[in-house]
Amino acid sequence: MASAVERFDDKASETFESVGRTTVYRGELLRHPVYSRALHWMVALFFFLALFSGFGIYLPWLFRWFTPIFGGGQLLRAMHPWFGLGFVVFFGLQALNWLQPMIWTPADSNWMRNMKKIVSSEEKMEAPDTGFFNAGQKVQFWEIVGGCTAYLITGIILWVGAPTFGRILVAISYVIHDISALIMLGGIFIHIYESTFGQPGTFQSMTRGAVSEAWAWTFHPAWYKQMTGRDPVQACEEARRQMTTGNKP
Repeated sequence: MASAVERFDDKASETFESVGRTTVYRGELLRHPVYSRALHWMVALFFFLALFSGFGIYLPWLFRWFTPIFGGGQLLRAMHPWFGLGFVVFFGLQALNWLQPMIWTPADSNWMRNMKKIVSSEEKMEAPDTGFFNAGQKVQFWEIVGGCTAYLITGIILWVGAPTFGRILVAISYVIHDISALIMLGGIFIHIYESTFGQPGTFQSMTRGAVSEAWAWTFHPAWYKQMTGRDPVQACEEARRQMTTGNKP
């Protein structure tokens, strides 16, 4: 029987699919439906709003040039906690949406042991047991879960202030808040690289919602097999043979 979380997530997905559309062409697979893509971009939007407004608060001497975009320093300070809350809320919904495929498995431990070869592209295809998400993506997901928890707790302390929580706890919260932001920012840089140059074709999975079968069997072979019932290595070899035959005069 489906849990309350699964029923909520399914209902939300159905609602978004009724107002949006994902076109999957021949030779492609559905990767992210409308609901997942909407959550992803809302998380990204509120993350960068919180990040830049935070820079404007903590480093005004360096980032004062964009403070007027938010209506000035006073309004910036008032909006920053709401941007952070928006980020936490939308990522919370995304976490519910991706909770099951983000569960750690023995395949992920194997991926981590071979991470150097994978990152350096020594292996042209990911390990055969790499599913919907690989171990690197799962590490980042759980890092953001931890970061969101730290944001929420320290953010509430900073929002309410010293009269309630005391100056020492507020000072500690500032440090934890800032360190969490920097760690998450580093992870975002890696995420942007991997979704563009690192794994070409990934970005369109969050714009159009579909990926090529070649992308699927290269980066997520187990997921490809689950979706198509075909062996990813055989599918790759067959595609190569067809390209070779088609290029002959």
